[in-house]
Amino acid sequence: MISKPVPANSFYHTCRYISNKPGAELLAAEGVRGHDYKLMAEDFLTQQQLRPDKKQACFHSILSFYPGEKPSDEIMKEIATKYLKELGIVNTQYAISKHTDKAHLHLHIVANMVSNEGKAISDSWVGLRGKKIAQCLTQEYKLVPAIEKNIRLTNLEALNHSEANKYKIYIVISESLPHCRTMEELELRLLKQGIETQYKYKGQTQEKQGVSFKLENISFKGSQVDRKYSLLGLEKTLALQQKQELEQRHNVDNRLDSKVYSSGEKPLLNQTEKSNSIQESGKDIIQDIAKDMEKAIQILMQSEQSQSQTPYELTQEALRKKRKKQSQQLNR
Repeated sequence: MISKPVPANSFYHTCRYISNKPGAELLAAEGVRGHDYKLMAEDFLTQQQLRPDKKQACFHSILSFYPGEKPSDEIMKEIATKYLKELGIVNTQYAISKHTDKAHLHLHIVANMVSNEGKAISDSWVGLRGKKIAQCLTQEYKLVPAIEKNIRLTNLEALNHSEANKYKIYIVISESLPHCRTMEELELRLLKQGIETQYKYKGQTQEKQGVSFKLENISFKGSQVDRKYSLLGLEKTLALQQKQELEQRHNVDNRLDSKVYSSGEKPLLNQTEKSNSIQESGKDIIQDIAKDMEKAIQILMQSEQSQSQTPYELTQEALRKKRKKQSQQLNR
């Protein structure tokens, strides 16, 4: 069984999608009216107003079973409710819908991340936690284990144009990112798929503060596509990939050196030439590695630095400006 929480900004569109799909069957509805998607969305939105500052209140996840696997409706309902409980999504509204439009059976689960008491329900690490919970439920109910997550299990054609584009961007980024070392390489790969990368800059400087992705004149912030696709999240991922690549390259070089010296083969260069060649190439490699590692470490440390950075109003510059302004007011 596969667990896949998907981005959802709209109760209305999500409820319409899970309810209006041909052959869709509502297995359970708690705290919402299930016979009409508009009324269902209205009930979700009414409870969301108990906590208006909770903007991302719509939880939408897909549980997909292996092709040919057909648990009973009661078992699927039981699995879905346990899934929500283990995620900590309790004491709130939810709806569970069964879809049979694919070769595999799958459930759509929609829940309100504002509880019945108006408290915000945490969605931190929901993707990772959902995956682990699905693995446990797979074992408990003796289901076929998931080989990999696949967002293509979602029927994009049934979504509204904006939501479908968001999913398409997610798919392209997730498939392209493992093959990139820099943001520039990622930009080129996305552009080939018709996705434009746009940056937000700090004031009039060239310092990048955020990233957005545009497809067919519709733009989404990276964090809207997925939290890990914010600018900082992408840079961290790329930095880690660079670090792993450098470590692998270093290990390969060590193995090659070991093989040459252990083979006892006669070197083609004389000792002086060989020594000079090794020194020169060694310097170049070390410099390249040092530069790449320094860049990677800087990116990985950005979040820690930003969290500990002194607020501007407490800096010496801000205090001097404040004292100057107060002095001018007294002299008037």
